[in-house]
Amino acid sequence: MAALPAPRIRPARPEDAPGLAEVLNPIIAAGGTTAMEDPLDPGTLADWFICGPHAVMCHVAEAGDGALLGFQALSDYYPLPPGWADIATFTRQTPRRPGVGRALMAATVAQARAAGLVALNATIRADNAGGLAFYARMGFCRYAVSPAEPLRDGTPVDRLHHRLDL
Repeated sequence: MAALPAPRIRPARPEDAPGLAEVLNPIIAAGGTTAMEDPLDPGTLADWFICGPHAVMCHVAEAGDGALLGFQALSDYYPLPPGWADIATFTRQTPRRPGVGRALMAATVAQARAAGLVALNATIRADNAGGLAFYARMGFCRYAVSPAEPLRDGTPVDRLHHRLDL
């Protein structure tokens, strides 16, 4: 079987929001990997990740036919040291496409460095084995824990903070 071509990575545009909601909302519905518990409409997604006041940058990965495979966003919603940004990565679960996260990370890190950022923060649920493994493979290291943050149903889940120095 021939390898799939690498996804095309480009900056996200507001008009990508409906397609990106189709990537993100099944992840939210499945539970267990993101702190988000409610689906996002395209307008909210665009505000949070693409063009709102806290959106720093956002990249999308697309297949040769233009289908959106995932996205990675940097934001400044939470207090972090100067020159830091939060990172979030979401890739289409069905069908799963290997290499999308890695391709997004390469573009995001290059642009973050060019923008003068010095570190990225990934806050990952302790029960998100896939997310923890992904960010570890990308070079992120744990530096802090926010213990027992409750989900909507009251279930306590640690949030593990990882950083990547740029």
